[in-house]
Amino acid sequence: MSDAPPFEETQKELEEIVRRLEGGDAGLDEAIKLWERGEELYRLCLGRLDAAQGRIEELATRVEAAKP
Repeated sequence: MSDAPPFEETQKELEEIVRRLEGGDAGLDEAIKLWERGEELYRLCLGRLDAAQGRIEELATRVEAAKP
């Protein structure tokens, strides 16, 4: 099992970073760190969504193959 936080937590953190960057709440150094963390979270979310899509497609294929 993975030690990574659930998708929803990762997405929520990413949304908070976007809000802070859009709101101009961070100085330059902090904004750069937030941007880097945001990129990391984005890649993590994208990877999880891609994996979920693959699983769904696999399950759909199994269901289709099981039809008489």
